[in-house]
Amino acid sequence: MGCASALALAERGVSVTVLERAIPGAEASTAAAGILGAQSESHEPGPLVDLLISSRALYPEWVKKLTNDGALSVGYVRSGVLRLALTEHEAADLERTATWQEAANLRVVRLDRAGASKLEPASNGEIASALFFPDDAQVDPPLLLRALVAALAREGVQTRSGAMVKKIAISGGRATGVLLEDGELSADAVVLAAGSWSALVPGASLRASLVKPIRGQVVQLEERPPQLRTIVMAGATYVVPRGDGRVVCGSTMEAVGFQKEVTAAGVAAILEGAITAVPSLGAAAFVTAWSNFRPFAGDAMPLVGTTEVPGLFLATGHHRNGILLAPWTAREVANAVTRANG
Repeated sequence: MGCASALALAERGVSVTVLERAIPGAEASTAAAGILGAQSESHEPGPLVDLLISSRALYPEWVKKLTNDGALSVGYVRSGVLRLALTEHEAADLERTATWQEAANLRVVRLDRAGASKLEPASNGEIASALFFPDDAQVDPPLLLRALVAALAREGVQTRSGAMVKKIAISGGRATGVLLEDGELSADAVVLAAGSWSALVPGASLRASLVKPIRGQVVQLEERPPQLRTIVMAGATYVVPRGDGRVVCGSTMEAVGFQKEVTAAGVAAILEGAITAVPSLGAAAFVTAWSNFRPFAGDAMPLVGTTEVPGLFLATGHHRNGILLAPWTAREVANAVTRANG
Protein backbone atom coordinates (compact mmCIF):
# COMPACT_ATOMS: atom_id res chain seq x y z
CA MET A 1 0.00 0.00 0.00
CA GLY A 2 2.83 2.37 0.79
CA CYS A 3 4.69 1.71 -2.46
CA ALA A 4 1.54 1.85 -4.59
CA SER A 5 0.39 5.10 -2.97
CA ALA A 6 3.86 6.62 -3.31
CA LEU A 7 3.92 5.78 -7.01
CA ALA A 8 0.50 7.33 -7.62
CA LEU A 9 1.56 10.51 -5.80
CA ALA A 10 4.89 10.73 -7.64
CA GLU A 11 3.09 10.46 -10.96
CA ARG A 12 1.19 13.61 -9.97
CA GLY A 13 4.41 15.48 -9.37
CA VAL A 14 4.52 15.08 -5.59
CA SER A 15 7.92 14.62 -3.91
CA VAL A 16 7.63 11.36 -1.95
CA THR A 17 9.81 9.44 0.51
CA VAL A 18 8.93 5.85 1.44
CA LEU A 19 10.03 4.81 4.94
CA GLU A 20 10.30 1.06 5.47
CA ARG A 21 11.58 -0.56 8.66
CA ALA A 22 12.88 -3.56 6.68
CA ILE A 23 12.64 -3.70 2.89
CA PRO A 24 9.48 -3.05 0.83
CA GLY A 25 7.30 -6.15 0.80
CA ALA A 26 9.03 -7.82 3.73
CA GLU A 27 5.75 -8.52 5.52
CA ALA A 28 2.24 -9.38 4.31
CA SER A 29 2.62 -8.04 0.75
CA THR A 30 4.95 -10.77 -0.48
CA ALA A 31 3.45 -13.42 1.80
CA ALA A 32 0.10 -13.22 0.00
CA ALA A 33 -1.07 -15.70 -2.62
CA GLY A 34 -1.88 -12.89 -5.06
CA ILE A 35 -5.43 -13.94 -5.94
CA LEU A 36 -7.40 -11.13 -7.59
CA GLY A 37 -10.63 -12.77 -6.50
CA ALA A 38 -13.08 -9.90 -6.76
CA GLN A 39 -15.95 -12.32 -7.45
CA SER A 40 -14.75 -15.68 -6.19
CA GLU A 41 -14.14 -14.36 -2.66
CA SER A 42 -17.33 -12.26 -2.50
CA HIS A 43 -20.32 -13.96 -0.93
CA GLU A 44 -22.89 -11.17 -0.94
CA PRO A 45 -23.39 -7.83 -2.68
CA GLY A 46 -22.32 -4.60 -1.04
CA PRO A 47 -20.01 -1.58 -1.21
CA LEU A 48 -16.85 -3.66 -0.67
CA VAL A 49 -17.64 -5.83 -3.68
CA ASP A 50 -18.02 -2.71 -5.80
CA LEU A 51 -14.51 -1.64 -4.72
CA LEU A 52 -13.07 -5.07 -5.50
CA ILE A 53 -14.57 -5.06 -8.98
CA SER A 54 -13.37 -1.50 -9.60
CA SER A 55 -9.82 -2.30 -8.52
CA ARG A 56 -9.72 -5.49 -10.60
CA ALA A 57 -10.64 -3.39 -13.64
CA LEU A 58 -7.66 -1.11 -12.93
CA TYR A 59 -5.17 -3.99 -12.95
CA PRO A 60 -4.37 -4.42 -16.68
CA GLU A 61 -3.31 -0.78 -17.09
CA TRP A 62 -1.55 -0.78 -13.72
CA VAL A 63 0.40 -3.90 -14.67
CA LYS A 64 1.39 -2.32 -17.98
CA LYS A 65 2.80 0.64 -16.07
CA LEU A 66 4.56 -1.43 -13.41
CA THR A 67 6.18 -3.76 -15.93
CA ASN A 68 7.46 -0.85 -18.01
CA ASP A 69 5.43 -2.08 -21.00
CA GLY A 70 6.47 -5.69 -20.52
CA ALA A 71 10.14 -5.24 -19.62
CA LEU A 72 9.38 -6.86 -16.24
CA SER A 73 6.86 -9.46 -15.08
CA VAL A 74 4.48 -9.45 -12.14
CA GLY A 75 2.94 -12.83 -12.95
CA TYR A 76 -0.37 -11.28 -13.96
CA VAL A 77 -2.61 -13.97 -15.49
CA ARG A 78 -6.36 -13.84 -15.97
CA SER A 79 -6.58 -17.50 -15.08
CA GLY A 80 -10.08 -17.40 -13.66
CA VAL A 81 -11.13 -19.08 -10.43
CA LEU A 82 -13.01 -22.37 -10.12
CA ARG A 83 -14.93 -22.65 -6.85
CA LEU A 84 -16.09 -26.16 -5.96
CA ALA A 85 -19.08 -27.15 -3.84
CA LEU A 86 -18.27 -30.40 -2.08
CA THR A 87 -21.67 -30.68 -0.36
CA GLU A 88 -25.27 -29.83 -1.17
CA HIS A 89 -25.13 -27.04 1.42
CA GLU A 90 -22.13 -25.51 -0.34
CA ALA A 91 -23.92 -25.95 -3.67
CA ALA A 92 -26.86 -23.90 -2.36
CA ASP A 93 -24.43 -21.17 -1.27
CA LEU A 94 -22.87 -21.14 -4.75
CA GLU A 95 -26.29 -20.89 -6.35
CA ARG A 96 -27.08 -17.81 -4.26
CA THR A 97 -23.72 -16.32 -5.23
CA ALA A 98 -24.37 -16.93 -8.92
CA THR A 99 -27.82 -15.37 -8.68
CA TRP A 100 -26.76 -12.05 -7.17
CA GLN A 101 -23.65 -11.77 -9.31
CA GLU A 102 -25.65 -12.34 -12.49
CA ALA A 103 -28.09 -9.67 -11.32
CA ALA A 104 -25.09 -7.34 -11.00
CA ASN A 105 -24.05 -8.17 -14.60
CA LEU A 106 -20.92 -9.98 -13.47
CA ARG A 107 -19.69 -12.95 -15.48
CA VAL A 108 -20.10 -16.25 -13.70
CA VAL A 109 -20.48 -19.76 -15.15
CA ARG A 110 -22.47 -22.51 -13.45
CA LEU A 111 -20.87 -25.94 -13.85
CA ASP A 112 -21.93 -29.46 -13.08
CA ARG A 113 -19.49 -32.26 -12.25
CA ALA A 114 -18.64 -32.95 -15.90
CA GLY A 115 -18.23 -29.24 -16.71
CA ALA A 116 -15.88 -28.63 -13.81
CA SER A 117 -13.75 -31.67 -14.73
CA LYS A 118 -13.53 -30.51 -18.34
CA LEU A 119 -12.48 -27.01 -17.27
CA GLU A 120 -9.92 -28.27 -14.75
CA PRO A 121 -9.20 -31.99 -15.09
CA ALA A 122 -7.02 -31.98 -11.96
CA SER A 123 -9.85 -30.79 -9.71
CA ASN A 124 -11.91 -33.08 -7.49
CA GLY A 125 -14.41 -34.93 -9.68
CA GLU A 126 -16.74 -35.83 -6.79
CA ILE A 127 -18.49 -32.50 -6.32
CA ALA A 128 -22.07 -31.30 -6.04
CA SER A 129 -21.57 -28.29 -8.36
CA ALA A 130 -19.13 -25.51 -9.16
CA LEU A 131 -18.86 -21.92 -10.31
CA PHE A 132 -16.22 -20.48 -12.61
CA PHE A 133 -15.32 -16.79 -12.40
CA PRO A 134 -13.49 -16.11 -15.70
CA ASP A 135 -12.55 -12.49 -14.93
CA ASP A 136 -10.73 -13.18 -11.68
CA ALA A 137 -6.95 -13.32 -11.99
CA GLN A 138 -3.67 -13.61 -10.12
CA VAL A 139 -0.29 -11.95 -9.67
CA ASP A 140 2.92 -13.21 -8.10
CA PRO A 141 3.35 -10.88 -5.08
CA PRO A 142 7.17 -11.00 -4.80
CA LEU A 143 7.43 -10.08 -8.49
CA LEU A 144 4.78 -7.38 -8.01
CA LEU A 145 6.77 -5.76 -5.20
CA ARG A 146 9.98 -5.88 -7.22
CA ALA A 147 8.23 -4.14 -10.09
CA LEU A 148 6.70 -1.57 -7.75
CA VAL A 149 10.08 -0.70 -6.26
CA ALA A 150 11.58 -0.41 -9.75
CA ALA A 151 8.73 1.89 -10.79
CA LEU A 152 9.37 4.07 -7.74
CA ALA A 153 13.00 4.41 -8.76
CA ARG A 154 11.98 5.41 -12.29
CA GLU A 155 9.75 8.12 -10.82
CA GLY A 156 12.50 9.44 -8.54
CA VAL A 157 10.88 8.34 -5.27
CA GLN A 158 13.34 7.99 -2.38
CA THR A 159 12.97 4.68 -0.56
CA ARG A 160 14.65 4.40 2.83
CA SER A 161 14.94 0.82 4.06
CA GLY A 162 15.69 0.21 7.73
CA ALA A 163 13.96 3.45 8.70
CA MET A 164 12.43 3.19 12.17
CA VAL A 165 9.55 5.62 12.67
CA LYS A 166 9.42 6.50 16.36
CA LYS A 167 6.21 8.54 16.02
CA ILE A 168 4.15 10.70 13.72
CA ALA A 169 4.97 14.34 14.42
CA ILE A 170 1.91 16.44 15.33
CA SER A 171 2.12 20.22 15.58
CA GLY A 172 -0.76 22.66 15.82
CA GLY A 173 -3.23 19.79 15.57
CA ARG A 174 -1.95 18.48 12.24
CA ALA A 175 0.59 15.90 11.07
CA THR A 176 3.82 17.62 10.07
CA GLY A 177 6.09 14.64 9.39
CA VAL A 178 7.63 11.76 11.29
CA LEU A 179 10.22 11.44 14.02
CA LEU A 180 12.96 8.97 13.09
CA GLU A 181 15.85 7.65 15.14
CA ASP A 182 18.16 10.09 13.36
CA GLY A 183 15.91 13.15 13.47
CA GLU A 184 12.62 14.50 12.17
CA LEU A 185 11.49 14.30 8.55
CA SER A 186 9.05 17.11 7.79
CA ALA A 187 6.24 16.66 5.27
CA ASP A 188 3.02 18.27 4.12
CA ALA A 189 1.31 14.87 4.27
CA VAL A 190 1.94 11.57 6.04
CA VAL A 191 0.46 8.35 4.65
CA LEU A 192 0.27 5.56 7.22
CA ALA A 193 0.47 2.21 5.44
CA ALA A 194 1.91 -0.05 8.13
CA GLY A 195 -0.49 -2.97 7.64
CA SER A 196 -1.32 -4.84 10.83
CA TRP A 197 1.01 -2.54 12.77
CA SER A 198 -0.79 0.67 11.74
CA ALA A 199 -2.62 1.24 15.02
CA LEU A 200 0.62 0.74 16.95
CA VAL A 201 2.45 3.69 15.38
CA PRO A 202 2.67 6.45 18.04
CA GLY A 203 0.95 9.65 17.06
CA ALA A 204 -1.48 7.95 14.67
CA SER A 205 -4.36 8.48 17.13
CA LEU A 206 -5.86 5.13 16.15
CA ARG A 207 -7.46 2.82 18.69
CA ALA A 208 -5.20 -0.17 19.30
CA SER A 209 -8.13 -2.42 18.39
CA LEU A 210 -8.89 -0.64 15.11
CA VAL A 211 -6.52 -2.79 13.03
CA LYS A 212 -5.81 -6.31 14.25
CA PRO A 213 -3.46 -8.94 12.85
CA ILE A 214 -5.05 -12.12 11.49
CA ARG A 215 -2.42 -14.75 10.84
CA GLY A 216 -2.53 -16.63 7.57
CA GLN A 217 -0.33 -19.65 6.92
CA VAL A 218 0.58 -20.63 3.36
CA VAL A 219 2.17 -23.74 1.85
CA GLN A 220 4.07 -24.01 -1.43
CA LEU A 221 4.13 -27.28 -3.33
CA GLU A 222 5.68 -28.18 -6.66
CA GLU A 223 4.28 -30.29 -9.47
CA ARG A 224 6.61 -31.78 -12.08
CA PRO A 225 5.33 -31.46 -14.75
CA PRO A 226 2.70 -28.77 -14.02
CA GLN A 227 -0.85 -30.13 -14.22
CA LEU A 228 -3.12 -27.54 -12.62
CA ARG A 229 -4.29 -24.77 -14.98
CA THR A 230 -6.58 -22.51 -12.98
CA ILE A 231 -7.05 -21.36 -9.40
CA VAL A 232 -9.25 -23.79 -7.48
CA MET A 233 -11.14 -22.99 -4.29
CA ALA A 234 -13.01 -25.43 -2.09
CA GLY A 235 -14.32 -24.62 1.36
CA ALA A 236 -11.74 -22.46 3.14
CA THR A 237 -8.87 -23.62 0.89
CA TYR A 238 -7.39 -22.08 -2.24
CA VAL A 239 -4.89 -23.62 -4.65
CA VAL A 240 -3.01 -21.23 -6.94
CA PRO A 241 -0.86 -22.60 -9.80
CA ARG A 242 1.93 -20.31 -10.98
CA GLY A 243 2.23 -22.08 -14.33
CA ASP A 244 5.79 -23.29 -13.77
CA GLY A 245 5.04 -26.10 -11.35
CA ARG A 246 4.82 -23.98 -8.21
CA VAL A 247 1.47 -24.27 -6.44
CA VAL A 248 0.58 -21.93 -3.56
CA CYS A 249 -1.99 -23.31 -1.12
CA GLY A 250 -3.68 -21.58 1.78
CA SER A 251 -4.75 -20.37 4.11
CA THR A 252 -5.58 -20.18 7.80
CA MET A 253 -7.46 -17.39 9.61
CA GLU A 254 -6.04 -17.09 13.11
CA ALA A 255 -6.44 -14.32 15.69
CA VAL A 256 -3.21 -15.06 17.57
CA GLY A 257 -1.69 -11.61 17.80
CA PHE A 258 1.74 -11.20 16.23
CA GLN A 259 2.80 -14.83 16.55
CA LYS A 260 4.31 -15.58 13.14
CA GLU A 261 4.87 -19.32 13.65
CA VAL A 262 4.01 -21.87 11.00
CA THR A 263 2.21 -24.61 12.90
CA ALA A 264 1.76 -28.32 12.31
CA ALA A 265 -2.00 -27.95 12.59
CA GLY A 266 -2.06 -25.08 10.12
CA VAL A 267 0.00 -26.91 7.52
CA ALA A 268 -2.02 -30.10 8.01
CA ALA A 269 -5.33 -28.28 7.48
CA ILE A 270 -4.05 -26.55 4.35
CA LEU A 271 -2.67 -29.75 2.84
CA GLU A 272 -5.87 -31.66 3.61
CA GLY A 273 -7.97 -28.96 1.94
CA ALA A 274 -5.62 -28.65 -1.05
CA ILE A 275 -5.53 -32.40 -1.72
CA THR A 276 -9.32 -32.59 -1.36
CA ALA A 277 -9.71 -29.82 -3.95
CA VAL A 278 -6.99 -31.17 -6.27
CA PRO A 279 -6.27 -34.85 -5.50
CA SER A 280 -3.15 -34.98 -7.71
CA LEU A 281 -1.41 -32.62 -5.26
CA GLY A 282 -1.00 -35.61 -2.97
CA ALA A 283 1.99 -36.50 -5.17
CA ALA A 284 3.41 -32.97 -5.28
CA ALA A 285 6.65 -32.10 -3.52
CA PHE A 286 6.46 -30.02 -0.34
CA VAL A 287 8.70 -26.97 -0.85
CA THR A 288 8.12 -24.51 1.99
CA ALA A 289 5.59 -22.82 4.24
CA TRP A 290 5.30 -19.34 5.70
CA SER A 291 2.91 -17.03 7.53
CA ASN A 292 2.14 -13.37 7.99
CA PHE A 293 -0.64 -11.06 9.14
CA ARG A 294 -3.66 -9.63 7.38
CA PRO A 295 -4.62 -6.15 8.68
CA PHE A 296 -8.20 -6.70 9.83
CA ALA A 297 -10.38 -3.64 10.47
CA GLY A 298 -13.64 -5.48 11.05
CA ASP A 299 -16.14 -6.31 8.36
CA ALA A 300 -16.30 -2.71 7.23
CA MET A 301 -14.44 -1.04 4.39
CA PRO A 302 -10.64 -0.69 4.39
CA LEU A 303 -9.24 2.41 6.06
CA VAL A 304 -8.22 4.60 3.11
CA GLY A 305 -7.95 8.38 2.82
CA THR A 306 -8.30 11.24 5.26
CA THR A 307 -8.38 11.04 9.06
CA GLU A 308 -9.49 13.35 11.85
CA VAL A 309 -5.90 14.63 11.97
CA PRO A 310 -5.23 17.05 9.10
CA GLY A 311 -2.22 15.96 7.09
CA LEU A 312 -2.52 12.29 8.13
CA PHE A 313 -3.88 9.75 5.64
CA LEU A 314 -4.49 6.02 5.91
CA ALA A 315 -3.92 3.08 3.58
CA THR A 316 -4.55 0.01 5.74
CA GLY A 317 -7.19 -2.44 6.96
CA HIS A 318 -7.52 -4.36 3.67
CA HIS A 319 -7.62 -7.80 5.35
CA ARG A 320 -7.78 -10.47 2.60
CA ASN A 321 -7.87 -8.06 -0.32
CA GLY A 322 -4.68 -6.01 -0.06
CA ILE A 323 -3.08 -7.12 -3.33
CA LEU A 324 -6.36 -6.77 -5.22
CA LEU A 325 -7.13 -3.32 -3.80
CA ALA A 326 -3.64 -1.86 -4.30
CA PRO A 327 -4.35 0.17 -7.50
CA TRP A 328 -7.66 1.48 -6.15
CA THR A 329 -6.06 2.39 -2.81
CA ALA A 330 -3.19 4.18 -4.55
CA ARG A 331 -5.61 6.27 -6.58
CA GLU A 332 -7.76 7.16 -3.59
CA VAL A 333 -4.79 8.11 -1.42
CA ALA A 334 -3.34 10.28 -4.19
CA ASN A 335 -6.73 11.95 -4.66
CA ALA A 336 -7.08 12.64 -0.92
CA VAL A 337 -3.56 14.02 -0.50
CA THR A 338 -3.67 16.27 -3.56
CA ARG A 339 -7.13 17.61 -2.66
CA ALA A 340 -6.01 18.41 0.88
CA ASN A 341 -2.88 20.17 -0.34
CA GLY A 342 -4.38 22.10 -3.22
